[in-house]
Amino acid sequence: MAYLKVSGTKIVDQNGEEIILRGAGLGGWMNMENFISGYPGCEFQIRAALVDVVGKDKSELFFDKFLEYFFQDEDAAFFKSLGLNCIRLPFNYRHFEDDMNPRVLKPEGFKHLDRVIDLCAKHGIYTILDLHTAPGGQNTDWHADAGTHIANFWNHKDFQDRVIWLWEELAKHYVGNTWIAGYNPLNEPTDPYHTRVVGFYDRVLTTIRTIDPHHAVFFDGNTFASDFSHFGDAYKGWDNVAYSIHDYSIFGFPSSPEAYVSSETQQHRLRRSYEKKRQWMDEHGLCVWNGEWGPVYARKEYEGEATEAINEERFKVLKDQLSIYNKDRLSWSIWLYKDIGFQGMVYVSRETPYMTLFRDFLAKKHRLAIDAWGADDSHVRDTYKPLLDLIQREVKPEHQALYPAPVWKLTDRIGRLARNILVSEFLVREWAEHFAGKSEAEIDAIAKSFAFENCLHREGLNKVLTDNASTVAGN
Repeated sequence: MAYLKVSGTKIVDQNGEEIILRGAGLGGWMNMENFISGYPGCEFQIRAALVDVVGKDKSELFFDKFLEYFFQDEDAAFFKSLGLNCIRLPFNYRHFEDDMNPRVLKPEGFKHLDRVIDLCAKHGIYTILDLHTAPGGQNTDWHADAGTHIANFWNHKDFQDRVIWLWEELAKHYVGNTWIAGYNPLNEPTDPYHTRVVGFYDRVLTTIRTIDPHHAVFFDGNTFASDFSHFGDAYKGWDNVAYSIHDYSIFGFPSSPEAYVSSETQQHRLRRSYEKKRQWMDEHGLCVWNGEWGPVYARKEYEGEATEAINEERFKVLKDQLSIYNKDRLSWSIWLYKDIGFQGMVYVSRETPYMTLFRDFLAKKHRLAIDAWGADDSHVRDTYKPLLDLIQREVKPEHQALYPAPVWKLTDRIGRLARNILVSEFLVREWAEHFAGKSEAEIDAIAKSFAFENCLHREGLNKVLTDNASTVAGN
């Protein structure tokens, strides 16, 4: 078997035949995220808190078993049964080095990554390696695991140097693995100057190519993979490279300005948003990959009788986006494969030890809207309104739109700092204390809640994906 490579606007095999990669991201696994698995704040915070509560051995047991159960052979077999052929594997740099011991490789970082890559290969599934979290935080959001809204990765050269070192280690380890479709060196950068990201891409590509001349590289656009307007002619020096957009639509979230009815106007808005993101690539005849996209879904414990109607509306968004992608023969990776019930293709049953243990806590998190992703802030909006009013009254209008505006509106920025960083920090210890007094067997059972056998299937989503997995315009 040979490597996949980028040829013009296409991804092709060794015979030059087009390969369309269609699959999902394994979000929340080697880069845990709060809305995916139910903790507050950032991953580094809950890991530290759990050590504090149950000790190092039991804490390591939980997280290791969580990684083991989250994706196993049964998951790979199910994924393949849907007709999907590629999984994007997000991972946190902390699995490979410590901030207090930088550039010293932790070999155990490869343990689960190798295992899942091999499982996917066994079932004929390609993988794309995605550095989702970089030292200092390459973006302004919680999933950068920096605990701040400042993307300091762009302000400190040493953070960038450490990622260059890490990709050297990754390239050395995976250079011969042809089931890896490619490397995604940096997830969703937010460089406020727009040019440092291009310079970093030059560096990381040169580093990878020195060791690994074979694998394709997928570069995210700036500002959460939406903006290539400052990339200029950089592509002329980059070989075997595709460009990643993240095509989330506001219609797929609780903050949608209107009900989605698939009207001509709404479909036009979907197309226009997508076309703007890929405009630079189309102007230069370059390959586009949609590395993340997809709606979130209502849950009966929160949305009650409206749940089914809301989700049918979200499936309309899903189908209309796929219709656009099929016409362009676009490779895509929907977000995401598994979670606790908000967006995953499969999700942890409410009757498992984990979901039973955290039932009241999860309801509290939802009411306080301390997760950013798809938050419903209706219960606390009045609490934060005086702060919003103060800023709107005292700050000049031209100074209110701070980067990453317009992706972050003023209300989003206040929510990120006040709810998702400040309030969530006060709940980290409470999350960890749920494990107090648990035996090793109980901790194992809690982690095993995430195993495929303990998950339910989002049938509507999976049917749409299956129906579209092999659909290509003109066939």
